[in-house]
Order: sequence, then C-alpha cells, then structure tokens
Amino acid sequence: MVLCRNCLLPDRVPGSDLDETGLCAYCRNYDPARAQREDQLARRAYQEDLEKSLAACRGQGRYDVLVCVSGGKDSLYLLHKVKADYGLNPLAFTTDVNIPKLAWDNIQRTIGKLGVDHLVYRPPAQFYHKLFRYLLTHQEARGAVYTVSYVYAPLFEGDALAVATQMGIPLVLAGYSPGQPEPERMVYEFSRPLICETDWTPPELRCCGEFSAQELARFWNPQRYPAGTVFPRYLAPFHAWDYNQDQVMREVVRLGLVASARHASPVFSNYPINWLLMYSDLIHFGYNPYTPEFSALIRAGKASRTYWRIMTPVVNFMIRHKVLLGAEVSRSLRWLGLTPSDLRITLPRGAYDPPYPHLPHAG
Repeated sequence: MVLCRNCLLPDRVPGSDLDETGLCAYCRNYDPARAQREDQLARRAYQEDLEKSLAACRGQGRYDVLVCVSGGKDSLYLLHKVKADYGLNPLAFTTDVNIPKLAWDNIQRTIGKLGVDHLVYRPPAQFYHKLFRYLLTHQEARGAVYTVSYVYAPLFEGDALAVATQMGIPLVLAGYSPGQPEPERMVYEFSRPLICETDWTPPELRCCGEFSAQELARFWNPQRYPAGTVFPRYLAPFHAWDYNQDQVMREVVRLGLVASARHASPVFSNYPINWLLMYSDLIHFGYNPYTPEFSALIRAGKASRTYWRIMTPVVNFMIRHKVLLGAEVSRSLRWLGLTPSDLRITLPRGAYDPPYPHLPHAG
C-alpha cells in the first residue's frame, strides 16, 4: 500500500489518485490559504451563534446544557470548557454501551475534578447484541465502521435528545471534531427539521422484519411527542472553536482530566467493538477506515503527521493479528457469536440512512 507523502492517505482510498510525486488528489487540490479563509468564515458564524446560545441557556432550568460524554479526549475537554471557561451548570450524559474501562476511568476522573452531575443510561445489552450482529452481517457498501457507527450514533444522540427534552434542557453539546459526523448529517448543528420533524429509524431495520416495533422505537422520532413540545438544539462546539487534535490531547492531561497521554489517545479510549469494525473494513477494503478522517486533519494542520505515521501501521498490525489491543477483535467475535466469514457487505450504499434534510445548519 502506498501512502500520500503529505497526508498519509492510502492509494486504496477511492479518489486518492496518487500522482508520480506521491501526492494524493486531495492534497494537490488543497489550497491552505483558501481553506483557512473558508474555515474562518464558516467558523465565525458558528462562533457568534455558539456564544449567544451558551449565554442564552444560562439559568433556564436546573441544568444549562447537556454534554454527551464518552470518555474520549474531546468530550472531556468540552465538558471542562463548558464548566470552567463558561461557568455553566452542565449535566454530563453517557449512554453506557461498550465503553471500555479506560474511558470509564477518564469519565470518573473528569466528573470528580469538575464536580458536575452525571446521568448514565444503560439500555438492555440484548438489544445491542442483536443490533450489532445484524449490522455486521448485513453491511452497506461503505463497510462496517460506517454501517455500525451511523446506526449506533443516532441511538445515543437520540437518547441525549430525549433526556434534554424531558428535563427542559435547551442545548445538547457533543464533542464531535471537524469532519464528524458525516457532513450530510451535521455541520456544527443538527438542523431543526431533523430534530423536530424527522423519524431517525434506519429504513433497512424497519423493513428487514428482524426488529420489533418496541426495538425500533429506541430511535429518535419527534412525531411521538405531543404537539407543541419544545425540542433542544444539538450543537458541536468544536466545529466553531479552533480545533487541534494534538493540543486537545495535551490539554486534557495538563488539566488532570485524564491520567496520561495514553488515556487521551483515541487508539486506547475508543469503543472495544470498534476494533472489530476496523478489522472488517481492513479485510474488505485494505486500509483503516479512519485514515481518511485523520488524513484530512493532517492536511489542515490539525493533527500530527508524525503521530499517525507511527500509530496507523501499529494499530493495523494489532487488528490484523488480533494481538494486544487488537485482541478485542476476537473478544467481540465471541461475544456476538460470529466468525470472520460472517462479516459481509450485502446492501447498497445508503441502505440505513434516514432522509436527512439538506437545510442550513446554524441559527
């Protein structure tokens, strides 16, 4: 596999088109000055909206904001900024599905240091066991990480929306970095039609006949609420603030939110089942599915090329050989009762995507 000499994008990624000098098409077409201008222009509007929104939410209820906390560096740093820098009263919220011990250690350390309330929702493990099995054996064309992440994420996003709606909390904040989630779903903010009008139930799950109405009701659907219900906004502040992955990793250690750089690394604090998802995509596509995301951050100067130059082959080796952290691949297969041959792509692109409205995101 050949990598772009600038951003480390593998030549196997569709559209990479490495030239004779070793540069990918994205780097050849990337104008740093123009990208910076466009980024600053977009972020200026988001920053203005975010500052107004954070000021307006103060004192509206028992909690000013709900902050989604997964135990990774970004969500912990977001919680710190909301509490320490803005002086708001946040409710930290976690949906407890497949969160590793290291991430729980991070959460408990941060919650204790900041002194904020923390609500943990633990849905039935049987449902997620059934869901992950179905998704991994019926992947859409973009593979396991996309299929599982973009069915799994709307579940815990919907959990946060439901809690905030019930408790009258006006803002939900998530620690998504720039580029997360997919732009058609969110850039800075989930659109109001998406939150207030759209049923998030994935079409494939609705029509496959494997899931009951009660199970499908776990997905966010505003149509189940009485007319006149006030729904919160759902924002990603790191789309508005200056974001640098390496800086966030250093800050959470300096602030004492996590014990060490190892605890801040997404390699160590990610969901255990994610190792199985990466394994499936490595087998099917030949490259780590997160590489394009990190390559985009490297290209924009928001992540360390040296760090990912070292870590990506190390991570891929562990995954392919199921050793060290990659042993989670085998554990997840055993948990789900699957074998590598069961990990199959059987559905077309977009099979699980609800009809996301393509409307302005902010304001």
